[in-house]
Amino acid sequence: MNRIAMSSRSNRFSRLSRLALAGIATATLAACAPSFKADVSRFQAQLPAPQGQTFAVVAEDPTLAGGLEFALYADMVAAEMAELGYNRAATPESANLLVRFDYGVDNGRERIRSNGLAGDPFFGPWGGFGGFGFRRAYAFGFYDPFLAGPQVRSYTVYTSDIDLKIDNTATGERLFEGSAQAVSRSNRLQSLVPNLVDAIFTDFPGSNGETLRITIKEDGKTVRPAR
Repeated sequence: MNRIAMSSRSNRFSRLSRLALAGIATATLAACAPSFKADVSRFQAQLPAPQGQTFAVVAEDPTLAGGLEFALYADMVAAEMAELGYNRAATPESANLLVRFDYGVDNGRERIRSNGLAGDPFFGPWGGFGGFGFRRAYAFGFYDPFLAGPQVRSYTVYTSDIDLKIDNTATGERLFEGSAQAVSRSNRLQSLVPNLVDAIFTDFPGSNGETLRITIKEDGKTVRPAR
């Protein structure tokens, strides 16, 4: 084979390799796309169908009322109510429906995870030093229990939640109660609350007494009964 043919073949192989690696990378990124899972519980009486009713979002916790952060999340709830067909009132006193909203996140708790594999970076899965024939726990004639022990790591998880209640302002009757809860590695309410609001309004108002696991991904949602 002449040098030109060899060079052409090498270039084709290089292009195919790059395409294959790009495909693997894309598939890996798709498989690892972030998702948000929330458990949603909902109870309802007879929430009226949207026929010109007005609503106002108020803080269930008086300490949140008037805060800029609460106002941001209240606007998210209001946007969901408006999308359903309800109209936002100018004031709570003039609203037909009073939407009581609350949110929060706990202080977190530690979790410990073990994968059962050795954690020494010099010993790969095929033997010592990435595959030179040594058994994982035995290298150069000595035994180190830490090489054979599992990889253990600890991390903090947080539980965040929102509560949503809707009352008829004329009668005081409770029309809807719902909550959404999620466990995550983040305690940033700015990213948690929008997802929880999205989850609680998925297939709203739902069935009375239902509890669902709702998974939100960039490419859509899945809804199934929670176990």
